[in-house]
Amino acid sequence: MKQSHLWKLLLIVFVVAWSLAEMYPPTGRDLLEHFQARAVNTDTNFQAIVAKARELNAKNPLRAFGNLRDAIGDRMITNYFPYVNVSKEVGASNMTVVILAQLQREAAGKIKLGLDLRGGTSFLVGLDTNYLSQVGERSDEERNIAIAQAIEVLRRRVDKFGVAEPIIQPAGADRIIVQIPGLSEDEKEAARRQIEKAAYLEFRLVHPESKELLEQEIIPAGYEVLKEVSTREGKELAIPYLVAKKAVMTGEYIKEARFDRDPLTGKPQIAFSLTAKGTDIFGRITEENVGRQLAIVLDGQLQSAPVIQTPITGGRGQITGNFSEKEAVELASVLENPLRTPLKIIESREVDPSLGADSISKGFRAAVIGVVLVSAFMLVYYLLAGLVANVALILNIIILLGVMCSFGTTLTLPGIAGIVLTIGMAVDANVLIYERMREELAAGKSLRGAVAAGYEKAFSTILDSNVTTLIASIILIYMGTGPVKGFGVTLTIGVSASMFTALVVTRLIFDAMIHFNLVKSLPMLQLIHNTNINFMRYAKPAFIASWALIVAGLVVGIFRGSHIYGVDFAGGDRLTLTFAQKVEVDKIRQEMDRIRMGDVNIQYQKDIGSNEETLTLVTPYEKGEAAVAALKKAFPQAGWKVMGVDKVGPTVGKEIKKSAAIAIFISLLGILVYVAMRYEFSFAIGAIVAVLHDILMTMAVFFIFGRQLSAPVVAAILTIIGFSINDTIVIFDRIREDLKLGVRGSFLEIMNKALNQTLSRTIITSGTVFLATLSLYLFGGGVINDFSFCFLVGIVTGTYSSIYIAGALVLWLNKGERPTLATNVAIETPVSRPRTA
Repeated sequence: MKQSHLWKLLLIVFVVAWSLAEMYPPTGRDLLEHFQARAVNTDTNFQAIVAKARELNAKNPLRAFGNLRDAIGDRMITNYFPYVNVSKEVGASNMTVVILAQLQREAAGKIKLGLDLRGGTSFLVGLDTNYLSQVGERSDEERNIAIAQAIEVLRRRVDKFGVAEPIIQPAGADRIIVQIPGLSEDEKEAARRQIEKAAYLEFRLVHPESKELLEQEIIPAGYEVLKEVSTREGKELAIPYLVAKKAVMTGEYIKEARFDRDPLTGKPQIAFSLTAKGTDIFGRITEENVGRQLAIVLDGQLQSAPVIQTPITGGRGQITGNFSEKEAVELASVLENPLRTPLKIIESREVDPSLGADSISKGFRAAVIGVVLVSAFMLVYYLLAGLVANVALILNIIILLGVMCSFGTTLTLPGIAGIVLTIGMAVDANVLIYERMREELAAGKSLRGAVAAGYEKAFSTILDSNVTTLIASIILIYMGTGPVKGFGVTLTIGVSASMFTALVVTRLIFDAMIHFNLVKSLPMLQLIHNTNINFMRYAKPAFIASWALIVAGLVVGIFRGSHIYGVDFAGGDRLTLTFAQKVEVDKIRQEMDRIRMGDVNIQYQKDIGSNEETLTLVTPYEKGEAAVAALKKAFPQAGWKVMGVDKVGPTVGKEIKKSAAIAIFISLLGILVYVAMRYEFSFAIGAIVAVLHDILMTMAVFFIFGRQLSAPVVAAILTIIGFSINDTIVIFDRIREDLKLGVRGSFLEIMNKALNQTLSRTIITSGTVFLATLSLYLFGGGVINDFSFCFLVGIVTGTYSSIYIAGALVLWLNKGERPTLATNVAIETPVSRPRTA
C-alpha cells in the first residue's frame, strides 16, 4: 500500500474512533438505577426513597428527575453521596438538587435532547432596554456584568424547582433564554411568576453575638443562618452569620452603586448613593447600629456583611471588606439591582414530556426510513459502488453525531430533520463521482484510470456545490434562533462530513480494491442512457409559466393577508391539544366568539404516519390559557389536554421576519459573489434568479395550500437555496468544462449537451433527497410537517429551475454567444448561433 494510502487509513480510523468515543454512551441510563448504584451506606430510609420513586415513576415515567426529588422530600441524602462536592451550594435550602443534578449529568447520554424532544418549558426573557443602555454608557464591561448578574439571579430561582440540567444563558445584548425541562403544570406557572419577579434586595442586621451563638448551635427567634460564599486564593469559603429575618431597608432606595478604591490603601470597595427617603432611613439605621454588621441579601442569599463604621447620614457611603476587584464590581452590580424593573417574558414554548417522547419516536423512525430508502437505491442502482457509498453514508452519520456530541450540540426535532436531509444530500458527491466514472469507463479507460479521473473531474463540482450549500447553512447558525440554529449546525457538520467520506473514504476503498485485485470492473445500472433532448426549445414557455404560477400564488398570499404568518412571525399563542372526543370547528369558533377572543385560527391536524389527530389553536398573545379554560368548561366531554404551547410576543415576531429577510439576502449575496468568482457574471445572475424563483415558487405553493410561514419554514427556504444552487452548479460546471475543452457547436448546443450529460445525476440526486424528505413528511410528525412539505416543493422546483431558469438566463444574457470564460480554448469553434430558445 502506498504511503499516502496508509496515512488516509490512519486518518479515517482516528476520526471514526474519536467520533464513537465522543458519542458513547449515546443514550442515558435510568436515573433511579444510577441513584441506587452510586449510593453508599444505604439503610431503610434510603430504601423508602427508592420505593416511593418507583411508585411515582409507574404513574409518570417521563418525569424521573422530578419523581426522585419528590420521593426524597425533606430527607437529607448527603450521607449517601459523600463524594459529591456541595461546597458551591453551602447554605442553600436544598442540597438535594445539587446531588441529583450531578447524578443526572453522570447518567445522561452524550446525545443531548432539546426541549421539543424531552418536554419542558423555554422562556425568552427581555430586560429593561432603557436601563441597560444607561449601563452601557458607562462601559461594555459593566453592561456585561449587568446581564451576568441577572442570569445569576434567575439561576438561583430556577434551582428552587429542582430540575435537571436547566439552561440559562444570554441571547443577545438584552435578553436571556431560560430552558427548564420536565416541569409539571403548576410548576410552569410558578416558574413564570418567579422569572418575571424583580430581584429583591434587603438590608438586614446581623446578630451582635452571631459567632458565639453559632458555635453553641443556638438560633434565636427572629434570626436565621445565612452563609456568605467567597473565593480566597482559589478556595471557596462559606462564612455563616445569624441574620435577622426582617429587613431594616430594601433595595428600592439605592440610587447608584459603583466600584471604587480606598484612597489610602487602594483596596477595592463599593461606593453607593441613596434616594432622599433612603438617606433618612439609612442614616437612622447606621446611627443606631454603629459597630454592628449589616447583611446585604439578594433574593434570600447573603452577598456581604460589612461592619457599620460610622453613621451614614449624607446619603452616600462605602462598603469595605476583603473584596477582590471582581467581587467588588459584582457586588456593586447587585446593589444597583439590575432586575429592579420586572423582567418581561417575550416568548415561551412548552412541550409536554409525552409529546416529546412521541417526537423522538417519529423523528427516529423518519431517519431510519430515510437511511433505508437512500441506501437501498444506491445499492440497487450502483451495485458494488453503491455498497461503498453506503459504507461512507454510515461513517458520515457516525462522524456527524460524534462532532455534535463533542461540541455539546443539543439535538432538536429540526436537527433530526437536518440529519435526514444530510443523508439524502450525502450521496450527491458519490453520484457525481460514479457518473464520471461511468463516462470514463465508456470512453475506454482502465478501471484504475476511470476511478482516478472520476474523482479528479468531480472534485471541482463537489467543492463548488458544497461551498454554496455551506453559505446558507452557516448563515442559519449565525442568524437563526433556537431550533433553526440547531438545524443549521447539523446541516453544516453533515455537509462537511459528507465531503470527507465521499472524497477520502470511498477513494481509499476503491484504491484498496484495485491494489489487491479484488475487483475487475464496476458494473452499474443505467436507467437514463445517452439522451439528446433539446431542453432550451421549451425555455421561453416554461419561463413564462413559472413566473405566472408565482404571481398567482403571491396574489393568494396577499389575499390571505396576515393569515400567511404563523405565530413565529405574527406573535400570539399556539396551542396543541389532544382530545378524547372531537368537537366541530364551528362549535369551537362559536365559543371563542362568545368570550370575545378575537382573531383565532382553529385547525384539526392528522399525522399521516400514525393517523393521530390533534387540535391546533392560535390565539392573540397571552390569551391561550383563557381559550383553553373556555373550551374545557364548554366541552368537558372532549377531554382536552394541552400538549404544547408556543407564546411569541409581537416584538419577537417582527424581529424574526427582519432576520429572515436579512438571512436570505446575505445568502443570495454570498452565492452571487462566489459563483461570479468561480464562473462568470452572467452565470452568477442566472444562479441567483433561479434561486429567487425557487424561493418565490415554494412560497407561492405554500400559500395556495393554505399553510403558514414559521421559523422552521425559513430554515427550509434557506436549505432550498443551498440545494437549488447545488444542482445549478453541477450543470454550470459541465458547461464550463465543455467550453474550456473547446467542444464544437454553438453555445445553445453546448448548453443542451451539458444538460443531457448531467441529467442522470440531476434525477438521481434529487430523487435520493426527495426520498429522505418524503420520509420526514410521512413519518416525522406534525411539528416538522410544514418544513418537509416546503422542502419537497423546493426539491422539485430547484431541479426544474436549474434547467429552465438558470440555464436559459445564461443563454439569453450572452445572446447565444460563448461567454468570456470560453475565450482561452485550444480548438476553434464554428460561428453558427441558432436563435431558437
